[in-house]
Amino acid sequence: MQQIYLAGGCLWGVQEFIKYVPGVLNTVVGRANGTTYSTKTEYDGYAECVCVQFDETVVSVAQLIKHLFEIIDPYSVNQQGHDVGLKYRTGVYSCDSTHLDAAKDYICSRVDAERIAVEVLPLTNFIPSDDEHQHRLTRIPKDQYLCHIPWELLHKYRRTKQE
Repeated sequence: MQQIYLAGGCLWGVQEFIKYVPGVLNTVVGRANGTTYSTKTEYDGYAECVCVQFDETVVSVAQLIKHLFEIIDPYSVNQQGHDVGLKYRTGVYSCDSTHLDAAKDYICSRVDAERIAVEVLPLTNFIPSDDEHQHRLTRIPKDQYLCHIPWELLHKYRRTKQE
């Protein structure tokens, strides 16, 4: 099992989307690359993200990044939909340098690479969000209006994974 951290604005939406991608085994929402180890502190530079545990024999890092690009505006800086601020930046983080290389290679292979604002950095810190944020849109679907990702897109892979 491999692990990578994906940031794409609203962490609820990123989790609801990515957890249904074939090969994804588990997801945990949280904060990447902040400076503290608590969710009870002031903003400390973190990016809202989803820790994605995946089976690399089913889905590659490049495929996961491609899926992330389905739900984000890769050109937007510190904003996805109505979520604005540094914590809503897009990014790919990992402790595994091969994951970061694969993400950079994917981005560089695109014709629009020079316009892409997705940061690709080593993971320095991860804090899981409080329980109320874990699988929020599965538990409370009416909160989807708070997310920039349309409901149909959030569940694009749901049927495939359940079969």
